[in-house]
Amino acid sequence: MDASEVEFLAEKETVKIIPNFSLDKIYLIGGDLGPFNPGLPVDVPVWLALNLKQRQKCRIVPPAWMDVDKLEEMRDLERKEDTFTPVPSPYYMELTKLLLNLVMCLCSASDNIPKADEIRTLVKDIWDTRIAKLRLSADSFISQLEAHAKLDNLTLMEINTIRVFLLDSLNCLYKLRSNQHPGSSKGQFADF
Repeated sequence: MDASEVEFLAEKETVKIIPNFSLDKIYLIGGDLGPFNPGLPVDVPVWLALNLKQRQKCRIVPPAWMDVDKLEEMRDLERKEDTFTPVPSPYYMELTKLLLNLVMCLCSASDNIPKADEIRTLVKDIWDTRIAKLRLSADSFISQLEAHAKLDNLTLMEINTIRVFLLDSLNCLYKLRSNQHPGSSKGQFADF
């Protein structure tokens, strides 16, 4: 799975919009959406919110966690803890990118997400802290010749970031271990 596939999955998350049009409930395979009434908030998938926003049919309400104070708390907690702390959304990085890039492209001052630059910086700080922890954990995991690991509170994108490195490292470890005991497992297992 690559980053674009993870972003595609993130677009299924729901976000609140305030439409400026009227439309009855629409029936989709993924579920019913609406009804849409001007000025009344409604939850829709991110993909629909982005589409409606591009056509200037709604205003997107940022998720509750997309607030400077909450993100500063998250960043500080992530820096203090040795383990990965829970994140507000399994797609926090992707949603930030999708929503803030759309706001930047459309440049409509009245609809901008408040403090978008600060939010972008804080989410990037959280991401960088988590990725640094992930690299340290992977290094420790490999250097201690562990056979399994517990990946609590990691997002799909974070796992995707370290996946190739970790799989290659584990394959090398397997080959090294197989060479240490040439008669015990020779021919039993194929390379991955």
